[in-house]
Amino acid sequence: MTIAIEQPQTEVEVEDKQIPSDDPMELVLDGGFTVPETNSFGHSFRDYDAESERQKTVEEFYCTNHIHQTYNFVKRMREEYGKLDRAEMSIWECIELLNEFIDESDPDLDEPQIEHLLQTAEAIRKEYPDEDWLHLTGLIHDLGKVLLHPSFGQLPQWAVVGDTFPVGCAFDECNVHHKYFKENPDYSNPKYNTKLGAYSEGCGLNNVLMSWGHDDYMYLVAKENKTTLPSAALFIIRYHSFYPLHRHGAYQYLMNDEDKENLKWLHIFNKYDLYSKSKVRIDVEKVKPYYLSLIEKYFPAKLKW
Repeated sequence: MTIAIEQPQTEVEVEDKQIPSDDPMELVLDGGFTVPETNSFGHSFRDYDAESERQKTVEEFYCTNHIHQTYNFVKRMREEYGKLDRAEMSIWECIELLNEFIDESDPDLDEPQIEHLLQTAEAIRKEYPDEDWLHLTGLIHDLGKVLLHPSFGQLPQWAVVGDTFPVGCAFDECNVHHKYFKENPDYSNPKYNTKLGAYSEGCGLNNVLMSWGHDDYMYLVAKENKTTLPSAALFIIRYHSFYPLHRHGAYQYLMNDEDKENLKWLHIFNKYDLYSKSKVRIDVEKVKPYYLSLIEKYFPAKLKW
């Protein structure tokens, strides 16, 4: 399958960089990355209250998302999509499919997903040239959004995109548009509405069910297709939308030591995922050979989806 893609270009300043501190509350903006003051609409990044043409759509999205993302729903979706029996295709074929979609939960950008993937990957590549696994992680982190495609069941956006959060325990108030959780059946269920709910302290995020969406799905795809990417890459893929944790420090009581180590890399990744969004385009044909070489290094030629 082939879809025509426009060819953009971007530049990012390169300076010295460092691994972030152990403080999971700190959003590290090291490496010389030039952080823009405003998003594509002239507002602060992740401002969910700013009056804009996107604000109403985004809030309606989170209302539906928070009502329907229950513990039982997530279990059902993981069982169904964990079979990986929907399609067989390469990583790049999947990337091309995403050119058809725009994320309704994102207040910062309304460009097709292919643009965001390449902007993220190229920004990382410029500042961490020796970490090729991180470049590839930037490229593929959102590929789970193929769940929006008809061949994958054409799931509604509320079941594919948006910030993620644990289900099976109390919904932390730092979740965006928290008020809508009050209509979620789990909100009043004593099995799931306490701090720990179905879990134990320090159980590890791998033992926690996250709201269903593209993060968890792409994690399952990568893991079950036996990628050779390091564990930090899988952690980034699975939790890059878990803003309550990596931006606000919520739910730390569920983490184990391995989670805390991998969180350092997620903090590095997050600044590129969030702040590389712009209207500046990447020259796809120029960078494609490099990323194809990384895909060949870390993945089989064809993946089960």
